[in-house]
Amino acid sequence: MQLLPLLVFVAIFYFLLIRPQQKRSKETRAMQSALSKGDKVITVGGLQGTIDSIDDQAAVLRCGGTKLTFERNAIRAVLKKANAPEPAVEESTEK
Repeated sequence: MQLLPLLVFVAIFYFLLIRPQQKRSKETRAMQSALSKGDKVITVGGLQGTIDSIDDQAAVLRCGGTKLTFERNAIRAVLKKANAPEPAVEESTEK
């Protein structure tokens, strides 16, 4: 009977902490494996740039005329895919 509260605590810990972290990790790995030339990305340090070239370990980012080499793991998010269409911008006619 004393074991039941411990098991409940472990189950709560798993579903609130471990499982969401594993899901985020899986999504990040999928995003990093889908990177391609021309994608606009942001690094873990906050640098925004466009992928100029990429291989298994490193990515070369073009940032305002400068090329910087980063580990592929240092890319946090994709801002815009290379072949993605531009979103339609609606103009407001209100005065």
